[in-house]
Amino acid sequence: MISSISKTSLLALRQHIQRFVSTDETLIELLQESMKERFISKKDYLLQEGQHCLHQYFIVKGCFRMFYINPKGMEQIITFGIEDWWISDYDSLLNHQASDQNIQALEDAVVLSITREKLEHLFQSHQALETYFRIVNERVRIADQRRLKFMFDLSGEELYDTFYQANPGFVQRIPQYMLASYLGFTPEFLSKIRGKKRK
Repeated sequence: MISSISKTSLLALRQHIQRFVSTDETLIELLQESMKERFISKKDYLLQEGQHCLHQYFIVKGCFRMFYINPKGMEQIITFGIEDWWISDYDSLLNHQASDQNIQALEDAVVLSITREKLEHLFQSHQALETYFRIVNERVRIADQRRLKFMFDLSGEELYDTFYQANPGFVQRIPQYMLASYLGFTPEFLSKIRGKKRK
């Protein structure tokens, strides 16, 4: 369901932006006018393979996974998203092509959506918003680099420990087989690692 933005959701976005840059009422009002609030039920999709991604999504509530189907017909999870994270298929969004990704809710969720065109328009008039997105995207890039390095350099058990220490609450919200896919494990291997931790 799509609706105008609630005060609670607008406040969540405003507080996240203000963690990185200063804002004014004009920018907040323009964001409120430019964005839509969507309520997503568990297991429903924001995006499915073959569709064109037209929006960026700010997660107010809930947990999402982004995945594709690999040549073996298996789901490969690229990333997850939880509260205060942005999620989108940027390849599809920026290159105007059909997506090969899926973005699915793992819980009942609330997101704020904005089109690329509206966001670009806001960038032109509000430097602070562009700075905010630059900082957020830089942090995502750093996290991606660290994840790749860890996957190359750490043992499976070390990789799980590193991820768990950084995201203890997050791990509890994700089914084990999905976490295994994200970390590049089989579910059986992850089960063995977690079994050792419980002993």
